Amino acid sequence: MNHKIIDLAKQFRISVIHDGTFPIEDQYQEYLLRLLQAEAEKREERSLAERLRQARFPAFKSFDEFDTDFQKGVTRKELQLLEKLEWLDALFNLILIGPPGTGKTHIALAVGNKAAREGYRVAFSSMDNLIHVLKTREISKKSAGRLGWIKKCDLLIIDELGYLPVSRAEANFFFALVSELHEKASIIITSNKGFDGWAELLGDAILATALLDRLTHRCQILNFTDESYRLANRMQIFDNNQI
Repeated sequence: MNHKIIDLAKQFRISVIHDGTFPIEDQYQEYLLRLLQAEAEKREERSLAERLRQARFPAFKSFDEFDTDFQKGVTRKELQLLEKLEWLDALFNLILIGPPGTGKTHIALAVGNKAAREGYRVAFSSMDNLIHVLKTREISKKSAGRLGWIKKCDLLIIDELGYLPVSRAEANFFFALVSELHEKASIIITSNKGFDGWAELLGDAILATALLDRLTHRCQILNFTDESYRLANRMQIFDNNQI
């Protein structure tokens, strides 16, 4: 029997086909293969749609769209290495630090969108929303469900760490989650604060040190210091040439 039919039968757990209990005559094998392949494609389409729904990306971003001529904090070769996603299998983390508008979230979303399309389970969340989920997980089924997906993910993207204050209790919740995911999933964090500001942000120098110890154990750190791309390329209502 065609080995592709056997492989698909195993994938779909159709034991009577792959173990030879129900032999398929040669004249019907081509049709059966096309049928199984069509089912495989349809299942993958549904699976991708579900991964994208659960990821909750606010926008689609790609690596090709990133302007390395404007933003000098990362090279095109480095972006190509990130795009290969091999570092996700090795459970590396990625931390992007810099002022607003320098491309941190763009890169995080480019990684997330590529990963989801390659079969990885991904969750995207602002730091503020993640803290809300952690705080309400025991009183909200919605938060509990979201946290359940996050803990199953291969990649968690946390956007905008440092923009809003964090209480001591919230910092403890965050540390507990990072500790649980340590060496089980990759984490991407975008932040406007350098590591020296995390102790103040979290309200506890010892906790901040322990958090960074886990995050940076196997980690790539990118620092962006250039001008905001959005400000440099802003669109205006008034065209000065027409005034």
